[in-house]
Amino acid sequence: MQDNQKVVIVTGASQGIGAALVEAYRRRNYRVVATSRSIEPVADANLLAIRGDIGDPSTGPDVVAKALAHFGRVDTLINNAGIFLANRFTRYSAEEYDRVVATNLTGFFFTTQAAIEAMEERRSGHVVNITTSLVRQANSNVPSVLASLTKGGLDAATRSLAIEYARNGIRVNAVSPGVIRTPMHGPETHEALAALHPVGRLGEVSDIVGAVLYLEDAPFVTGETLHVDGGQSAGH
Repeated sequence: MQDNQKVVIVTGASQGIGAALVEAYRRRNYRVVATSRSIEPVADANLLAIRGDIGDPSTGPDVVAKALAHFGRVDTLINNAGIFLANRFTRYSAEEYDRVVATNLTGFFFTTQAAIEAMEERRSGHVVNITTSLVRQANSNVPSVLASLTKGGLDAATRSLAIEYARNGIRVNAVSPGVIRTPMHGPETHEALAALHPVGRLGEVSDIVGAVLYLEDAPFVTGETLHVDGGQSAGH
């Protein structure tokens, strides 16, 4: 194990964007700590898979502690885990509210808190939050107040944390996707979902991975929300 080999934590890492980010960072020779509720152990000595519910306040700090114990450092945290439930505002249940807030906000808060504490010791680090373009460009076809409430919190926290830790060598950015072709969306929905984007197609997982890696390689960029949404954030 090389002391200069960087370490990234990816939440929501078992499928879709999270799984692709794990693969992308391993190709870059990062050691990866991957966590989700359903992730399976792997044989790769440079990939630590930790099963847990990120909505539990103890999970994030535990993941960071295990990253430090196994690899000795945390360089990047990607807060990818999230739940999206589209519904009319008055029809959300208390259970739905609790689920979305726990994963999207509670998970972000306690995981990021522990990761930044570890980064402060090295005076170096990077946090990337995955949000949604619905935060800044609401769409009447997609009622999604819980997404705006929770992912909007991440969007605002991105700038707040970026300023708070700018002189500590820690950058904080966000990637704001449109609708991405993942197992979450069945093929029968693709045509309708593609029409939500001015460019007329769904985004691909590779589009989001590319955006995250751009931010990884951009040391003068912090407090930025990078929209990867086929023009949704520009208007309709």
